[in-house]
Amino acid sequence: MKICIVGTGAMGSVYAGLLGDAGNDVWALDRWAQHIEAISKNGLRVEGKSGHRTVQINATTDATEIGFCDLVIIATKAMDVLQAAESAKALLGQNTSVLTIQNGLGSSEKVADILGGERVIVGIAGGFGASIKAPGHVHHHGMEFFHLGKMNGPITPRLEEIAKVWREAGFNAKTFDDIHQLVWEKLICNVCFSGTCAITEMRIGEVIADDNAWQVASGCATEAFNVAKARGINIDFDDPVEYVLNFGSKIPDARPSMLLDLMEGRPSEIDVINGAIPVEGEKLGVPTPFNTVVAALVRAKERRLGLR
Repeated sequence: MKICIVGTGAMGSVYAGLLGDAGNDVWALDRWAQHIEAISKNGLRVEGKSGHRTVQINATTDATEIGFCDLVIIATKAMDVLQAAESAKALLGQNTSVLTIQNGLGSSEKVADILGGERVIVGIAGGFGASIKAPGHVHHHGMEFFHLGKMNGPITPRLEEIAKVWREAGFNAKTFDDIHQLVWEKLICNVCFSGTCAITEMRIGEVIADDNAWQVASGCATEAFNVAKARGINIDFDDPVEYVLNFGSKIPDARPSMLLDLMEGRPSEIDVINGAIPVEGEKLGVPTPFNTVVAALVRAKERRLGLR
């Protein structure tokens, strides 16, 4: 399958490396010229839970060099989705599928508005703890799950075909009729650890072990769970604290991407993760004090760092 990954940061590079190593015709498209140059010259080095490998893939900063693809994967941060979707227009043939994989809420709707909802597949990745070590070099702590579903509608043969490509590359890929349930289940994990780690600069295991940090983190998760239930989302568990504890305990040494972004001088996705919970909660009359305060503190930290 000819695949283009639009946005080869930490997670996008893991996708590109493993999908390329499985024999697919993979293109990395990114505006970070140094990263693209390193991949083109030396291959993409992927280390961590999946093993250690250096994979030769195509890499470019110019979408017009690529041509039509069977699958376009938008793996940018949420704030870059609109620009990525515009770039992806050059990659779309009549039967191209678009898989968008972001944290938080709202990205798939933005992609659908630009590229058409009938093409869009929503992906949810969890438990990777990925980070860029150097241009052309990515590491990931885990490889817990990868969920796929049509933005609107049930599982289709095309969706299963795409999931098979991911499974053959070593991902624990599963397809679902109701992907929005999975979006919220992942979001509950994200709001638990992302904002708290970004403020405290702790790793996930350190947040779990610290009573005060865990009070905040678990409070954020509980609020997100309450909002999801009020929205009528069919959450597949009853105890959000037990759920996020189980999730976080599998990757205790990982730093969430929100913390890594701030450490590396980049704006975070706070507005679509912890910051999205008060917005949704207000619509439904659900109190969200933990997420309100955490989001405000992360935004204040971004302003101090000159990122907002």
